[in-house]
Amino acid sequence: MKRVLSISALPALSVLAFLEVTLGSASLPWHSLQAGLLAGPASHDIAARIIWSLRMPRLVLAFLTGAILAGAGALLQAVTRNPLADPFLFGLSSGSATGAVAVIVLLGDVFGVWTIAFGAVGGAFVATFALLLLVSFRSRSGARVSTERMLLSGLAISFVFSTLTNLLIFWGDRNTAQSVLFWTMGSFSAARWSALPLVVLGLLPVIFGKWAFGADLDALMAGEETAASLGVQTRKLRLCVLGLCAFSCATTVALCGPIGFVGLIVPHLIRPFWGRSVRNILIPAMVAGGMLTILSDLLSRCLLPSQELPVGIVISAIGACFLMGLLTRR
Repeated sequence: MKRVLSISALPALSVLAFLEVTLGSASLPWHSLQAGLLAGPASHDIAARIIWSLRMPRLVLAFLTGAILAGAGALLQAVTRNPLADPFLFGLSSGSATGAVAVIVLLGDVFGVWTIAFGAVGGAFVATFALLLLVSFRSRSGARVSTERMLLSGLAISFVFSTLTNLLIFWGDRNTAQSVLFWTMGSFSAARWSALPLVVLGLLPVIFGKWAFGADLDALMAGEETAASLGVQTRKLRLCVLGLCAFSCATTVALCGPIGFVGLIVPHLIRPFWGRSVRNILIPAMVAGGMLTILSDLLSRCLLPSQELPVGIVISAIGACFLMGLLTRR
């Protein structure tokens, strides 16, 4: 079954990529689509500009965003030993959104095109620092931190930063509030070739986490005592993984807004076929996460004929159905 899924992933991804480039608000007939693809990104043809300047970078951004969120979700679920952990639950996405909105509302376009990116990265690290403070508050040095305490701390941080984001939107002027509100729902409409290096940079920590901490995370999945007996420093491991996931999620929030549920759903779909080992499931989870976000972007553009839905709404609907199905099965 694993081999069948691996072989079928490439054709499925190719079909999704073709539909992502083909479908949209401007319908392109087959001959125009073929001519635009062959003309290349330097052409001034309308079809070529639509394909190479708008839809191609959107395809790449959607795939990389899903890959980052799914990989970060797999890492967080392993480091907390909880299958419900994801970047949204731990406040990383909420902190990134608060930082980006704060820079937009309070400082304006002070850093040019990198304004939202700086705010999102700063907010993610503030949320991570606040989470670590809350987790370690009144805990003895060297004592084991329970998974329940980490999850409740992450939930509290998520609520706090979501409240701050709403307060900043309320303080902003009407035009700013409207644009920020749409951005907080998640969208790939701002995809540009010039912005893609940022999300590629966010992909590297997730891959590094698999390479550097995969064995330690697998040991931690077997239990705190087992990991300690193998020489794993769980506190240091959690700090490093949270830092890597915070930076990676901040890059996606900077370009697309906060998008939830991807990091929660995808590892659950992968584990029945690839097992529980982080080293085995991370790459398949990243590929599946990219396919999920491409599919969600297609639905967001095709469900309503006259306008585009925020992709965060579509993914939230899919995530809600997934959670209800999970509850009925277990």
